[in-house]
Amino acid sequence: MKNPALFLFLILAGVVMSAEPAGSERLQILDLRCEYQENPLAIESTAPRLSWRLVSPARGAAQTAWRILVASSPAALAENRGDLWDSGKVASAAMAQIPYAGKALGSRDRVYWKLMVWDEHGRASAWSEPAEWTMGLLAPSDWRARWISFEDSSPVATDVTRLHLPPAQHYRREFVLSKPVRRALVYASALGICDLHLNGGLVDEAYFQPGWSDYSKRAYYRAYDVTAKLRPGANALGAVVTDGWYAGYIGFGRLKKFGPNELGRYFYGKTPALLVQLEIQYADGTSQTVVSDEQWRLTREGPVREADLLMGEHYDARRELPGWNLPGYDDRQWISASWATVNGDVPAIFRAPGANRAVNLGFRAPAVLQAYVAPPIGVTEELPAKSISEPKPGIYLFDFGQNFAGNVRLRIKGKAGTTVTLRFGEMRHQDGTLMTENLRAARATDTYTLRGDPSGETWTPRFTYHGFQYAELTGVEEKPTLDTLTGLVLQNKTAPAGSFECSDPVLTRFALNAAWSQRANYLEVPTDCPQRDERLGWTGDAQTYVRTGTYFADIATFFTKWMDDLEEAQFNFGAYPDYAPYPMPDSKLAQAFAAAWGDAGIICPWTIWRVYGDTAMIRRHWASMTRFMDWRMATSSADGLSVNIGNMFGDWLNVDEPTPIEYLSTCYHAWDCRMMAEMADATGEKLAAETYRWRLSRIREAFLRTYDKGKGELSVDTQTAYALALWAGLIPEADQAAAARRLADKVAAKGNRLSTGFLGTRVLLPILSTYGYHDLAVRLFQNRQYPSWGYEVVNGATSVWERWDSYTVEGGIKDRRMNSFNHYALGAVMEWAYQWLAGIDTMNPGYGDVLIRPRPPKSAVQPGDEPRIHWVKAHYDSIRGPIATEWNRTGDVYTLKVILPANMIGSVWLPTAAAAEVSEGGRPLSASPSVTVIGPQDDGLLLRIGAGTYIFKLRLAEAFR
Repeated sequence: MKNPALFLFLILAGVVMSAEPAGSERLQILDLRCEYQENPLAIESTAPRLSWRLVSPARGAAQTAWRILVASSPAALAENRGDLWDSGKVASAAMAQIPYAGKALGSRDRVYWKLMVWDEHGRASAWSEPAEWTMGLLAPSDWRARWISFEDSSPVATDVTRLHLPPAQHYRREFVLSKPVRRALVYASALGICDLHLNGGLVDEAYFQPGWSDYSKRAYYRAYDVTAKLRPGANALGAVVTDGWYAGYIGFGRLKKFGPNELGRYFYGKTPALLVQLEIQYADGTSQTVVSDEQWRLTREGPVREADLLMGEHYDARRELPGWNLPGYDDRQWISASWATVNGDVPAIFRAPGANRAVNLGFRAPAVLQAYVAPPIGVTEELPAKSISEPKPGIYLFDFGQNFAGNVRLRIKGKAGTTVTLRFGEMRHQDGTLMTENLRAARATDTYTLRGDPSGETWTPRFTYHGFQYAELTGVEEKPTLDTLTGLVLQNKTAPAGSFECSDPVLTRFALNAAWSQRANYLEVPTDCPQRDERLGWTGDAQTYVRTGTYFADIATFFTKWMDDLEEAQFNFGAYPDYAPYPMPDSKLAQAFAAAWGDAGIICPWTIWRVYGDTAMIRRHWASMTRFMDWRMATSSADGLSVNIGNMFGDWLNVDEPTPIEYLSTCYHAWDCRMMAEMADATGEKLAAETYRWRLSRIREAFLRTYDKGKGELSVDTQTAYALALWAGLIPEADQAAAARRLADKVAAKGNRLSTGFLGTRVLLPILSTYGYHDLAVRLFQNRQYPSWGYEVVNGATSVWERWDSYTVEGGIKDRRMNSFNHYALGAVMEWAYQWLAGIDTMNPGYGDVLIRPRPPKSAVQPGDEPRIHWVKAHYDSIRGPIATEWNRTGDVYTLKVILPANMIGSVWLPTAAAAEVSEGGRPLSASPSVTVIGPQDDGLLLRIGAGTYIFKLRLAEAFR
């Protein structure tokens, strides 16, 4: 050995390396995503963002660098050649929102990628499994297909007393394959709803495709890989098209006689249209394209006789068309499809208060075709019926035990021509019959006419859905059984992300209720309710609940889609409307917006950024958000105070304690400025950040001159007023404690009950907990008396009610014309439950650094109170991986279990200031090398930990007993 020093170094290095993780403990790479999606087929960003997750059993496991390879073929990738992009080794802990930075990509490009990472020891992982993405159709010239429809000679209806429900259109087209296929993608869009078929079956099981947009400006398209569905020789493409959102009934249009000829339908046009482009790549390098054109055949004589999202579906099985979607079908009785322009102009008068105008319901090609980015809508669960009752002879009521959105699967036998009817509702009358009054103008009725199959028949509607717990079945020849109907839960398939349980079973049930209401209402747009004639993307509900929504599910792409809808609906003067998409104004155009409703345009992108680290949404909508903020300032006083304009929703459905609109709007204006400044910082808009901070200071000064009476007392004396002012940071620091005490006193004066509505409820408990009234917040959460979350549960709720008094023991069911039993807004309290009881929150955008701070309430209770929550178990599947907390207290002994995924660090707060009193994993804290003691903070102890599982045990400090 020529160099003894080097030899000694290698020996020592070997000792060090022997202490490093074994191979099984190295970082493993999972869950590769492009733009949040797994192997997507229609990416439109030319710099799509990549992400992954890491797992390791080792404590403190972290990523210190990554290397991404992107290749044009699987072979190149297998050879570790990134011929499109080789990032090289990049020193970074980032594992989400990594933009592709390789060669320019074009339409249809199929690319393959993988990565490796380096851990905290500098050791490289194995290469990940490969993933891929395909670029969408990026230019209008990529579309060779043209919109097709049929010659529709029927006049625009004028009779508002009856429903107008046309049948579905069946389209088909045969083509021949003469050689082996390498890959085939089909792109499809519709003005209406389209089920695409190929060679005998659905191309995709998703519902209500391609999605809802303002069709005059933009339509969504879907891409499907159909390689495996093609056959040598003859093949057949087919489509079933119905009115959907394009021409069907929408919202409360029929109730209020809005829209063309006061019908409540045809808001975008009268006659649906179809666009299909099948692109086939052969193994020899040649290609073939099959497009929607006049060679397609069409009939309206199929089994779907009525199909409407709100009104329901009528299916006549005697009119089925066996084999219509297979090659060789005899379609000589069908007609040729027409270009969608065949019907020319279709004039009508669009009615809305103060805004009557002439409209053209004829075909207009959308200016933009955009790939749909949200998860598809589909069946996520099947619910068996719990019981059947017969309140009147021949009327059978199925109870599914859960209020949900979706459909039923009908299994039945009977004579040909027998028609059975299904009606849906959330509640029963006292005599046991179905209550439908709160559905208003939504018929919510499906009918099925039997073909008489002796072996039985099964049917599920494809072009409608309902919000219900009860389904009424009539017209059957024999008494049904429980398996006659099965509930099918429909929602956008946002991946479940969180769960919450605690020692109070009522609150555990309420957490489930909130999750169920989210599932029922995150369906295409964030709707208000799934059952009645509304189902609109109400902005007030969306912004109030969005942070809670992120805890229950991965909603990044769902809100990516809806934010495009919201910007599209923005008025040219800058305000965002009350709901989006916005097909119909519900008041004069000058009042089609509301304080705290339009602010969703700021709050939702800010929330998505905080939770997912997503600055792309900010950049995409920055100009739109700026226009909104300019309008906000233009409609405020010179010093930034808001004025009372727009719809008077206010603190919607508060309990006899309204807060003035101008006050609410000023608080939201200030909050908007703070969020805009933070988003500007995140995207490098430094001047904008400083401008919004200056604007916030002006609003704060004006607020104090107008509403501050000194020493924390406000001239607007409501629970919501104090909570929002503290939330928005409008009260001087010296007076905040007094203002919080005033808020707590107001709650106490109400018998320890809340009086807040949609706006105040979200912030009430967080503010109480922040300012030292955590036990009071917990009491409110656990309360069973009206008004409270617990009151709903003990009175049978399985979802969140729209109103605190949707039902009361004394008064029964409240206003049946404006009463939903599945409305998520008041479920926004679960944001507080996750952050304050489970103690899971992010300290910076994207959950790279988390705060674990459960706050156990004191055990003492007042007479009449429920036993205080003494354990909580929760998890949240963040963009970086799953986080879990579980704590319990037995007497004065407190135990906290924390699980953090690989490549995450966190601050853990414990309810004691004495580090010597804390054990971790059964040993003194000082003996745990994976834990760093930061020191006392807020009467407790702050620690820093890395990835891994930790169990802390301690005796509670006096302040927390």
